[in-house]
Amino acid sequence: MSPAGPRSPEPPRRIHRRTGRGPKGGGAATTRTFEPLPPTKGSRAPFAESWWGRAWIEALEESSLDSGRLQRGRTYARGGAVGQVTVAPGSATAPVQGSRPDPYRSTMRVRQLTGEEWDRLLDVIAERAANIAALLDGEMPPGLADDARAADVPLLPGPQDLQPRCNCPDWGFPCKHAAALCYQVGRLLDREPFVLLLLRGRGEDELTDELGRRNLARAAAEAVAPGGRGDGGAAVRRPPDAEPAAAVFSSRSELPPLPTIPPLPDRPGRGPRLTETSPPAPGVDPFGLELLVADAAIRAHRLLASALDSSGHAGSPLAPRLTEWQDTVRLAATHPDGPQAFARLATGGGHDPARLAAAASAWHYGGAAALDVLDGSWNPPPGLLARARDALLADWPDGPPPRLRTWRNRWTVVDGDAQLRLGTDGLWYPYRKVRGAWQPAGPGDTDPSLVLATLLGP
Repeated sequence: MSPAGPRSPEPPRRIHRRTGRGPKGGGAATTRTFEPLPPTKGSRAPFAESWWGRAWIEALEESSLDSGRLQRGRTYARGGAVGQVTVAPGSATAPVQGSRPDPYRSTMRVRQLTGEEWDRLLDVIAERAANIAALLDGEMPPGLADDARAADVPLLPGPQDLQPRCNCPDWGFPCKHAAALCYQVGRLLDREPFVLLLLRGRGEDELTDELGRRNLARAAAEAVAPGGRGDGGAAVRRPPDAEPAAAVFSSRSELPPLPTIPPLPDRPGRGPRLTETSPPAPGVDPFGLELLVADAAIRAHRLLASALDSSGHAGSPLAPRLTEWQDTVRLAATHPDGPQAFARLATGGGHDPARLAAAASAWHYGGAAALDVLDGSWNPPPGLLARARDALLADWPDGPPPRLRTWRNRWTVVDGDAQLRLGTDGLWYPYRKVRGAWQPAGPGDTDPSLVLATLLGP
C-alpha cells in the first residue's frame, strides 16, 4: 500500500526503536521509525512551530536554489505523500509517493558531530540542570544553541550540512520528494528535539545515560570541599558538629504550649497598596512586592483553613516543593490581579506569554500534575494503555470511537484537532489544537471515553 493510500482502521503503532553502533561516537545509537503524519492539505500553517524546527526548515530552504521544487515538496508533505520516516544517526529516510505507482526512496543526510564535538556539547548541556530537564520534557532549551556555538559545536544544521538523496529521475537539489521528506522531519522535530540530536549522531538512551553520569560526577565534585584528602584521593566535606534534635527536645522538662489558632477570615488580605503611596526606595519594585504579599496572604489563608479542618486533612502528605517555573505558573493562574499579574510575571521572568498562558490554563485544570502533562511526555506501561483502549471501545456511546494515533502518553484523533494526554496521576487530560498549538481544554478524568466524548461534543 502506498503511503498516500487509505489507512488501516487499526491505531497507528508507537515509535519503534532498534539499537546499533554509532558510526562516529563508538557508542550505542538508536534508529527510530515514526508512523506517517496525517495530511494537512489546504493548510497554510508553518511546518514547524518550535525554533529548532524552524532552523531545520531554514537550512533546507537556504540549501536550494529552486523554489519551485520546494513548493512541490511542501504540497507533497501536506498531502500525506510521505510514509514512515526512519531517523538514524546522520540520516532520515522515507518512501515518498510521486506520480508513479511505487513510491520513491528519499533520504536526507546530515553531518554527524565528531567525538570531540559531542564531548563539548555534552559538557554544555550538563552545565545547566535546566538543559537536561527541558530535553527530557521534549523541548530544546532556548540558550543551548548559543552555548553550543560558543563551544564551537554546530548543533543546528546549516545549508552545507544537508545532503539530499532520492532514487527518482529528478536531478534537483533537493528534488521535490527529498524536500517533502525534509519538511516532514520539521514536523517531527516539533514533537521531540531528540530527533535533531539523533540526526547529529547520538540516540536518546545513550545521551540520557551519559548526561546522568556527568551530572553525578558534577554533583560529587561540588560535594567535595578543598582541604584534606579522603581514601579516594578527594577532599571530603564533613557536616559541622551539632547536637541531635532528639537530645535538644528531651532536655526540656516540658514543651511550650502551641498558640491558639485564630478564626478563618472570610477572604485573604491584600496588604498595603505600595503603588499608591510615596515613591519606593531605589531598587524596590512596588508591584512585584505587592504581588508576593498578596500571594503569601492567599497561601496563609489556605493553610489556616487546612489547620482548622484537621480531621479532613489528617495524614495528608505535604505538597512537593514547586520549581521556579511551577511557582510562576501557579501565580499566573491564581493571583487575584489577573491580567496585570500575568503581564508582570511574563515580562519579569522572560517567559513567552503564549506558553505561560497555556501553562496557567493547565494549572487551573489540575495543578502541578496537569502542568507536567503540558510540559512533557512519558512512556506509560503498554498494559495500561491497552486496558484504557479496551475501556474506550467498550464505553463509546455510538458506534466505534474515532481513530487515534498513539505517541507515548498521547492519543491524537486522526485528522482532527483533539488529543488526550495521560498524566502520571492516572488522569486523562483533554487538549484541543488552537492556531497550530495544543491547548489544555478541561480537567482530567480517569475515564478516557468520557473525556474524549466531552472534548468532541458540542
